[in-house]
Amino acid sequence: MWFWLWPWFWATAGYETTIRAGAMDDARRLAEIHAQGFAIGWSTGEFTRMIAEGCDVDLLISRGAFGEAVAGFAISRIVAGEAELLSIALEPLMRGRGQSGDLLRKHAANLRRGGAETLFLEVAADNAPALALYRGLGFVEIGRRKGYYPEASGGQGRRDALTMKWDISGFDPTPRAYA
Repeated sequence: MWFWLWPWFWATAGYETTIRAGAMDDARRLAEIHAQGFAIGWSTGEFTRMIAEGCDVDLLISRGAFGEAVAGFAISRIVAGEAELLSIALEPLMRGRGQSGDLLRKHAANLRRGGAETLFLEVAADNAPALALYRGLGFVEIGRRKGYYPEASGGQGRRDALTMKWDISGFDPTPRAYA
């Protein structure tokens, strides 16, 4: 009978979060979280491949009354001093609590330590929550891709994508353990 209380308890109980590096064993969980946030989710195999290819993964870990759980992630790749944010996603009940910004700032610091000076991304032009997050962190729009994404509802229309960049060269590149 307690199982139906789990989402409510997790969303309302006091919890703390931390960030840790992702690993191959996390691929299945990343796919689950991604599928909850995007119309077209990525498979466990796709996450396994990205991790095997050396993508940087940082996990948002929630600690609560029932132990620790992966509650979100950011995944990027670095090439020639530039990083590309491939995806960021949180459990639905973790959204709207400032966790994405914290995760992305720590992820950017880790990317900086990996040699990146700029972080690029693309986002649907109609994704107001994501745009507010990115602009609030300092991302600036550098381009628009007309009709890049299919309609989220599965319709025949297309949505524009914005390309954005964030100068992360000011983050401290000194290697550190996760905290």
